[in-house]
Amino acid sequence: MAGLSAADQHAPLDAIDLVELAQASLLIGKEREGQETLARAHQAFLGLGEAKSAARCAFWLGFLALLNGELAQSSGWLSRAERLLENHPECVERGYLFLPVGYRLVHDGDGVKAHDAFVQAGEIGEQFEDSDLVALALQGQGRSLIRQGEISRGVSLLDEAMVAVTSGEVSPLTAGGVYCSVLDACGEIFDLRRAQEWTSALEQWCASQPDVVPYRGQCLVRRAEILQLHGAWEEALEQARQACEKLSRPPRMEAGTAFYRLAELHRLRGEFAPAEEAYREAGRWLRAPQPGMALLRLAQGQTEAASAAIRRVAEEVRELGNRARVLECYVEIVLAAGDIAAARAAAEELEGIAHQFGAPLVDAMAARATGAVLLAEHDAKGALAQLRRSWAIWGELDAPYEAARTRVLMACACHQQDDCDAAKMELELAREVFQRLGAAPDLARLEVLSRQKSRSHENPLTTREVEVLRLVASGKTNRAIAIKLGISEKTVARHISNMFNKLDLSSRAAATAFAYQNKLV
Repeated sequence: MAGLSAADQHAPLDAIDLVELAQASLLIGKEREGQETLARAHQAFLGLGEAKSAARCAFWLGFLALLNGELAQSSGWLSRAERLLENHPECVERGYLFLPVGYRLVHDGDGVKAHDAFVQAGEIGEQFEDSDLVALALQGQGRSLIRQGEISRGVSLLDEAMVAVTSGEVSPLTAGGVYCSVLDACGEIFDLRRAQEWTSALEQWCASQPDVVPYRGQCLVRRAEILQLHGAWEEALEQARQACEKLSRPPRMEAGTAFYRLAELHRLRGEFAPAEEAYREAGRWLRAPQPGMALLRLAQGQTEAASAAIRRVAEEVRELGNRARVLECYVEIVLAAGDIAAARAAAEELEGIAHQFGAPLVDAMAARATGAVLLAEHDAKGALAQLRRSWAIWGELDAPYEAARTRVLMACACHQQDDCDAAKMELELAREVFQRLGAAPDLARLEVLSRQKSRSHENPLTTREVEVLRLVASGKTNRAIAIKLGISEKTVARHISNMFNKLDLSSRAAATAFAYQNKLV
């Protein structure tokens, strides 16, 4: 690039060299310079009367503007390309013009027509043996099929497009675009393993071309999400910051997701002030920076505010992928608020979504949510089975933070079964991960939990058994206690039986006396 730039300063480059310089600028992240040079190439081709080459430049200018959310400029350049090709019905450039049509249709929710447009683009690419057009058409077909619910067919086409990228069949500019689209699609369908595999393959490809910057702003957000899941929080923060910077100049709608990811990372690290600021910035573009904002309020101890926010969001969000994320947080928050029945309904719905997706990530989320509900219902055995399944999946996905959070719930289930050694071990292993990651809020919760466990050794009753004891001491019947706590009468009877055995009591009157003597009421 340096040579071309120097030559251009000495004397204006010809049209072909200007295209080379524009591509080089785009590949090293100088997008605005690249677009300006491409516009110069377009004018140079017009001056030479080479309409098809001028139209190809116009297409790329329109396509880049479309990706950047500059809809008016995109429309202008693409219309010019269409006009320039009016007298050239049979040329490969016409195939490229089907791509933005397909993207608009995908955005508008018409996956069927979008697929047709991408198929036409691919057929023209095959006819003229244009590997770039074929790869772009394949990823477009894959995305449109996924939007229609044909996930298996869709990801197969995405994989085929990525094979063309990693085998060097396409230009670096096309390679970056295909990868970012595939990564975004993997995020939509929770296919973390596929995203990881193609990320690793592309990084090897990039190693041979160190100056290339193939990641656009939205792509950086997805990469930050993957790094966060793997526990590389510092790297994830850097990717999120870069995405915020790229997407804010000029401001684009996708900046909302970049600031939201940045806020999430600050929240997990206990940096609540910067998290709140980033959520607020995300709110400039997103309708509501949720469910992260609700989780922030929960971490700040504002349980009522968190509960009100997540309930409202759960009523509004219907798209399955986003709803799965909301429901996972919903279960955690409403359990903290004491609404076990609502948590149970949300966990069951999340299990249904997990079955539809068939993705390990959603399975792990659903199993943990169900385990947390069973734990709240004092079914420790059932909870532990679900939580162990969730923990195993998080381990397979190499998600240390999520695995550690699951261990904390496993410790609580072990404690309910009076297996104090197992509970202690689970908490210690979770603490190691939280300390390594710098998960300050989780470390603080562990301290509270440890103090609660220490106090429980003085009083052998579980938290739920203490609740039942207080209600027994107040004179309530088993039925009244069941209604009050949202559990079955059978469960109440079991708690009372356990309580009598632990305290060596034989009657409700004796239990009432114990409660008053130990200042539990």
